[in-house]
Amino acid sequence: MSASLGSAGVPPAQKRQKSTLRRGPNAPQAGETPALPGALDASGWFSRGYVPHFDAVGMVQHVTFYLADSLPRAVVEKIDRELSDIDERQRDQEKRRRFECYMDSGYGSCALRRPELASLMEEALQYGDGDRYRLIAWVVMPNHCHVLIQLNDRMTLSRIVHSWKSFTGHSMKKLVGNAGETAMQPGFPGWQRDYWDRYIRDENHFYRAVDYVQQNPVKAGLCSHAREWPFSSARFQKVA
Repeated sequence: MSASLGSAGVPPAQKRQKSTLRRGPNAPQAGETPALPGALDASGWFSRGYVPHFDAVGMVQHVTFYLADSLPRAVVEKIDRELSDIDERQRDQEKRRRFECYMDSGYGSCALRRPELASLMEEALQYGDGDRYRLIAWVVMPNHCHVLIQLNDRMTLSRIVHSWKSFTGHSMKKLVGNAGETAMQPGFPGWQRDYWDRYIRDENHFYRAVDYVQQNPVKAGLCSHAREWPFSSARFQKVA
């Protein structure tokens, strides 16, 4: 029996049409350490099963970006006031924690619960894999995305995130229109201008980040097991 979905949930994964996007080269590089179970799926994304070398040039980043209507300005201002008197580093960590808890509650249109939009987002992430960056883990939630990537010297993180938002923003609006056009099927509200990023310090932090990304739907009450979520790298991992 499949797990029941929350109010911001999505229907079960549907069979996808073959993508017209070209994939980057996916072969693993020499010197990678096997760690995460890998699998090849029909879309062409390969979970290469490696722990990056953290003393290498390619920094590993955990990136979070979110829909424009997922965090009301009033909520942001309230949290800022409540945390104004604490240490800056602690404040930033607590602010991010509260923001993500709020988004996990399913605020806003949650346009990414629509399978066609979530699939398009996944394809955009996979498109640059092996060329612009190395895609390690991801999850597309109803109103935000978490992505773990390893950078190279071809593009900065800000340009990568901008490319994701620009391509998907235009494509999603073509598919479903702008937000507010229909009451039954809300359109795409656009992306928040900002994003959050945090670099991965070491191997232990790496594993915790992968687990955080892939367990997000479970934490939000959208499914019982990470592999059940249809728009996450977790579904490609082999069961030990």
